Amino acid sequence: MADFNFELVSPERLLLSERVSEVVIPATEGEMTVMANHAPTMTTVKPGVVTVKAADGTVSRYVVFGGFADILPTGCTLLAESAVPVEEVDRTLIEKRIEAAKNELEGIAHGDEQRTRAETFLTELTQLNGILVAF
Repeated sequence: MADFNFELVSPERLLLSERVSEVVIPATEGEMTVMANHAPTMTTVKPGVVTVKAADGTVSRYVVFGGFADILPTGCTLLAESAVPVEEVDRTLIEKRIEAAKNELEGIAHGDEQRTRAETFLTELTQLNGILVAF
């Protein structure tokens, strides 16, 4: 199987830069698997888990809290708003983000586009919290 370059970058640090065989990204339009020779694409990323299969077959997972991915036939760069390895996830941090999203919603008028975005973000965080129970 062909491999390609993948980088996962957050504002705090470069989390990963290596040759991989595939990456599963939580894109806003649904999960997408990126492999070598993928069509050029740019997509936004929602809160979720990025699964990386290295060229040697090992699998690693990272929690991301939004961002975007630039995909080329020769590689993929995911620029995350925030990201950590699954092993380092602090569940209380996610619960605090959920609580903050709920508080933000309270101050936004019904029917407002900003409210729709905030509701979507809250739903995504809640789903992520449920997914992390399995890890």
